[in-house]
Amino acid sequence: MLLLTVNHPGKVFIYSQIFIKNMRSNVHKTCCKLKLLIIFANNKTFLFSPSGEAPAEAPAPEPKPPTPPPPPKEPTSAPVDLFVEDKNDNSVTIIWSQPETIGDSGLDGYVIEVCKDGSKSLSALNRDLQKSSRYVIKNQTTGDRLKIRVVAVNEGGRSPPVTLPEPVLVKEVADRPKVRLPRFLRQRFVAHVGEKINLTIPFTGKPKPEVSWTKNGTALDKKRVNVRSTERDSILFIRAAERDDSGVYEICVKVEGFEDKASLTLQIVELPGPPASVKIVDTWGFNVALEWTAPKDNGNTEITGYTVQKADKKTGDYFTVLEHYHRLNATISDLIMGNTYKFRVFSENKCGMSESAAVTKEEAKILKTGIDYKPLEYKEHDFTEAPKFTTSLSDKATTVGYSTKLLCSVRGFPKPKIEWMKNQMIIGDDPKFRQICVQGICSLEIRKAGNFDGGVYSCRAKNDHGEAIISCKLDVKQPVNPDADKK
Repeated sequence: MLLLTVNHPGKVFIYSQIFIKNMRSNVHKTCCKLKLLIIFANNKTFLFSPSGEAPAEAPAPEPKPPTPPPPPKEPTSAPVDLFVEDKNDNSVTIIWSQPETIGDSGLDGYVIEVCKDGSKSLSALNRDLQKSSRYVIKNQTTGDRLKIRVVAVNEGGRSPPVTLPEPVLVKEVADRPKVRLPRFLRQRFVAHVGEKINLTIPFTGKPKPEVSWTKNGTALDKKRVNVRSTERDSILFIRAAERDDSGVYEICVKVEGFEDKASLTLQIVELPGPPASVKIVDTWGFNVALEWTAPKDNGNTEITGYTVQKADKKTGDYFTVLEHYHRLNATISDLIMGNTYKFRVFSENKCGMSESAAVTKEEAKILKTGIDYKPLEYKEHDFTEAPKFTTSLSDKATTVGYSTKLLCSVRGFPKPKIEWMKNQMIIGDDPKFRQICVQGICSLEIRKAGNFDGGVYSCRAKNDHGEAIISCKLDVKQPVNPDADKK
């Protein structure tokens, strides 16, 4: 550490070439660079070296140039595109665009100034600056003419104003009324009984049009039909439609001396009633001719067809024979001889089929005709046949101690009796042998054949029409012992 002392009033200790501290405020700055201490004291600079030599006065710094004053703040250019957006009898709505040149001071808002035509004193309408580029001038007198201008304001002051070229008349602009009837209402509108009717009819016109409705040229029944109108549309509402609500509805929209009308046809429909009557005109062979009359109640729409059904008197169940039939008469064919029939007819319209039907009072009975039935004579086929073997026995060879089986097949009617024989002797129920005959397949199994089981085996089939027999030879051999040959 290097300790330096300065023998000047107000100077104290300086430590280690890194930190310099002055007890008084006249020491302003310390620094250390390349082992050289620089002290600024009493507006003078002293240099100290590590060897402790006396301080040398540093050259005076060059004076700084004076700071230029900030540029003056300027207002924006005038707002542009001022025009009237809308007006009515009490207010005027204006809109504009912001100035083309705003500058560094920005844009704080706008002031709207108005005076009546003939007066020169413009007064500001807004106490606070208007931030948006749209303003509604309210509470004006109908018929007054107003001069309107808009000024932009920022820290630089007020901009040049933009003014409407002509005074504005405070009065709503009349627009001819026009009813915009929807496309689906230009034709007949059909609804079912009980449905909710809610029709919206849009229109245009200024000022707010007067709307009126009529039905078939008379005023609406407010207990049945509700109407709600706004500035843009009118709504016709019926909570639960009835057939009496059908008719031609007309809407009339008026603005001052102008008006526009449009009409719509509302048709409320329901299921039809049954035909007024139905009767059986004639019965012949397996056919019945029917006639009926149209229903008294068509459901407030045209009848589209009829459904005819028949029922057998025995069962009472009805079955449809004709659907969507358009005539008032029909012939029912292909009836069953000996049966008695009743008929009923339903009406149909676009809503569906009538809930009830018209039923014939008479019954149609299909009589049996005089036909003598002679059964055909034919000779009964004789299926009897003597036994005949279709598959014969084959000679076989087996080894002592092994089982073997003999197979054959036979046919005949009546079913033949099967007997197995060995060397012309009936085997019978010998447990050594197992005899099976199923579906004409006969088998004889010889269990663990011995030396004495070889011989001629025969199968005999016999019935009332004859008998048949076949035979084969069975050879039983001794097993081969390989050790015997070696000895």
